[in-house]
Amino acid sequence: MRLTDEEKRMLDGSDGPAVQKAMDLLIRYGEALGAEKLVETSNVSTTVVASSGYMRDYAAKYGFDALFSEFNLDSQEAVEIPMVKTHSCQLITGFDAQHWEQMGGTPDRVKSIKEHEEYNASIGIQLMSTCTPYQVGNIPVKGEHCAWMESSAVVYINSVLGARTNCEGRESTGAAMLTGRIPYWGYHVDENRLATDLVEVEWDVESMLDWGLLGYYVGEVVGDRVPVLSGVRHVPNSYRIKHFGASAASSGGVELYHIPKITAEAQSVEEALGGKKPQFSFKFGQEERQRAYNRLNISAKDTKVDFIMLGCPHASIEQIWEICKLLKGKRVHSGTQLWIFTPRAIRELADRNGYTQIITDAGGFLMSDTCPALGQVLPPGTKVVATDSAKQAHYLPAIMGIQCWFGSLEDCVRAAITGNWGGELR
Repeated sequence: MRLTDEEKRMLDGSDGPAVQKAMDLLIRYGEALGAEKLVETSNVSTTVVASSGYMRDYAAKYGFDALFSEFNLDSQEAVEIPMVKTHSCQLITGFDAQHWEQMGGTPDRVKSIKEHEEYNASIGIQLMSTCTPYQVGNIPVKGEHCAWMESSAVVYINSVLGARTNCEGRESTGAAMLTGRIPYWGYHVDENRLATDLVEVEWDVESMLDWGLLGYYVGEVVGDRVPVLSGVRHVPNSYRIKHFGASAASSGGVELYHIPKITAEAQSVEEALGGKKPQFSFKFGQEERQRAYNRLNISAKDTKVDFIMLGCPHASIEQIWEICKLLKGKRVHSGTQLWIFTPRAIRELADRNGYTQIITDAGGFLMSDTCPALGQVLPPGTKVVATDSAKQAHYLPAIMGIQCWFGSLEDCVRAAITGNWGGELR
């Protein structure tokens, strides 16, 4: 791998042992990928939390520097972690310290979370604690080289914003924030950003439900290739296109897609394909829409619903407003719990707007920092879940061993109020 003089200096240890170990990790990683060089990055989204019981015990015994060394730098030798070199933000975590009782937490767990947050802040990590940092201030620009984790965030900034990142891991992002470097490969490279597959969208996709179904079907078909969509008749708002990308990244491995004149990099199908013929073409019509809906509801049988989960990816203030319009003056069923997830910063805005009070008065909870699939937290006794998130409907049955209904926001709020699922594809 070709290194600049500054990169050689970091590898030689001039900036200390932690940076040296970070450079060593990035070089090993880049060489395994076939990258010929590193690229500078000033935007990292990562996780530096003790997300499991083992990691929390490790941090309690050896300290947070040792935890970072072992799990972010692949180093069994504990080294002092310096201030990060580049803008870095913490992604979603495993727990909401404000609603710890509802999540089955303990005061000791809350204390540990707050101590770790203090550590992260002390080394310069921004405590956004969300899977959607682009909603709360980290908005990379077109062409900016980033090092981001979290599949739904990666596909959003690659496609909608035109930034450049691969779906990185805890180790590579941990090394990137100490060095300001990431291997130059994959979606950092121009030619790899061209579309490979053409999707002819025949169904009139407009609602969030339909954007989720379209994304889920596209992801299943293309896997980790790059689709371009033709025939989209309605410009999606930010949360609809957010759900499309999250769905495609869940059922497949989509990290980049193109919708001509809507996403960042292509004004036409021909431009998205780079003037080449697509490797594969397929359509999304009524039959494919129904097939995706059936797949997302395959685990569900019982219509009595224990738990309604909204806000995956984390809800925008507009989505919270839509939920409140449906909830205001109503009451969540006594046998059902309603949890809505949003970034902490947006929850504070919801507090000021009175939305949190509407949700609380209805018997629901507005939560932040985590989600049921990542945090592996559900209300006690939950057997049947309903959600408007294709991503959660994809993961929750496998991770938590429960039944899951997928439907529209209206279907989900109705189920929260009645305690029964009555949704259907219309």
